[in-house]
Amino acid sequence: MSTLDLAASRAKRHETIARTLISVCGIASAFVPFFIGAFLFWKGSDTFLVFQHGLTEFLFSGQWAPSDTAEGGGMIGAGMFLAGSLVTCLLALLISLPISMATSIFMTEIAEPRTRRLIQPAVELFTGIPSVVYGWIGLTVLVPFLRKLFPMPFGFSVLAAGCVLAVMIFPTITTMAADAMTAVPNAWREASYGLGATRWETIRNIVLPAASGGIFTGIILGLARALGEALAVAMVIGQMKVFPTSLFLPASTLTTAIASDMGGAMEGGEYSAALWTMALLLFILSFVFIYLIHRIHSVSELKGRS
Repeated sequence: MSTLDLAASRAKRHETIARTLISVCGIASAFVPFFIGAFLFWKGSDTFLVFQHGLTEFLFSGQWAPSDTAEGGGMIGAGMFLAGSLVTCLLALLISLPISMATSIFMTEIAEPRTRRLIQPAVELFTGIPSVVYGWIGLTVLVPFLRKLFPMPFGFSVLAAGCVLAVMIFPTITTMAADAMTAVPNAWREASYGLGATRWETIRNIVLPAASGGIFTGIILGLARALGEALAVAMVIGQMKVFPTSLFLPASTLTTAIASDMGGAMEGGEYSAALWTMALLLFILSFVFIYLIHRIHSVSELKGRS
């Protein structure tokens, strides 16, 4: 066998090994979420199968007094934690979305290229800040400020948690929206200007509808991050186990309840099973968000083809 044949055989063998390793890693990473979901279902289903609690009680009741024993007999109404998570996430979205959209429109449609090169890295820098830093700033700066600004007894509140989460999801929504707007062909803008449309009319009628898929994807990804955040929220929300009846009062979320109570719950007890069920609920909500992203992409592609 010649030297060229040996080199070709060695290169082919190396390529086969590399392809096999990459395939194994790709398949394994695809199965990891399913293994996590199966594990959460196995641990979280004890609330309903072992301790005989109902789904309605778990989702809508506010009676939270699980027994830390294997016999059970307590109450596991996690409705107030679910409501706290949803309220804080929606509040964060209401605060962050207008600012994110304004920033992304400015970067893509108004700012000069030099200005955009300065603003975009500054926006992306937010994603690298640890959540504990957001929580610490919220605890030492935002909470005292809100206590002075509004007639609230504590300062720890749903409003404080919503503000902190709004800052945390701002770069996600802004970056995704800006990328989606950048992907809109310039020929569409030029055609709009050629028909006599103003810049704002072009943005409103051409750019935003064309980029709607990417914008909604950014919104859902931001919501998913807000829903799963625990540390920063726990530092400013007050962790009071009540339904969020006011933006100016403390409350709790699914993540803060799990983070604060999981370490002290007895393994195999009703308390631990209830916390695992809350983790399963968070996983299901995240899965729903991912499904919505894929549906939005599918609808956007169909509109683009039509």
